[in-house]
This record gives sequence, structure tokens and C-alpha cells, in this order.
Amino acid sequence: MEELKIEVSDGTAGVKIFRLEGPLTLGTMFTFQDRARSEAGPAMLIDLSGVPYMDSAGLGAVLGVLASCQRHKRGFAIAGVNERIGTLFQVAKVDRMLPLFDSVASAESQLSKSAGA
Repeated sequence: MEELKIEVSDGTAGVKIFRLEGPLTLGTMFTFQDRARSEAGPAMLIDLSGVPYMDSAGLGAVLGVLASCQRHKRGFAIAGVNERIGTLFQVAKVDRMLPLFDSVASAESQLSKSAGA
């Protein structure tokens, strides 16, 4: 089974940046969910530039984190989506509800503004 590596760093205004490397699938989503729950900050940015593909379980995990952030009034953004994952978001019709950014820098800038920095 392929492994999902997660590196969490602190961005500006307390934004937690999650850099994922590897596939986000049924086999790896629990690692992601556990880490996302334990690393709560005022905002969360998920960098998917190291994720080659995601299945429906991985998508569900991302949507679960989005819902959690919304419930707790925390910012949320996704950056670095490749064409394959972008297509998954479009087919699942979630591309309009997910705050997607071209780069980590632009997402972090937007989140830090909304976090009141």
C-alpha cells in the first residue's frame, strides 16, 4: 500500500499548512483525518501539489475537514490541485464549494486576511 506523508507547518496568522505527499485514498485517509483533527488552528490550508491522485474516500475526508472548519468558524483553503484531482472535484460537483487556489502563497494570503492578521 502506498503511503501518505503529511508535513504540517505554521504559516502567517496561525494558518496551519498541511503538505500532503502521496495518494489520498481509502487506505490513507484516516491518517489525514486524525492529523487534521489534532492540528487545529484558526485556519487550515491543504497543499495537494504532492498528491498524484485521490479517490472518493479521500474526497470525503477533505469535505469532512471542510465541514469541521465551517462548524468551528475556521478558515479553509486548498492549493496545488493537479488536473486529475481537479477533474474529480468537477465530476463530484464540489469544485464550486471548495476554496481552491493556484498556489500556497495566494491561499495563505487570503486565509491570513480572513483570520484577522
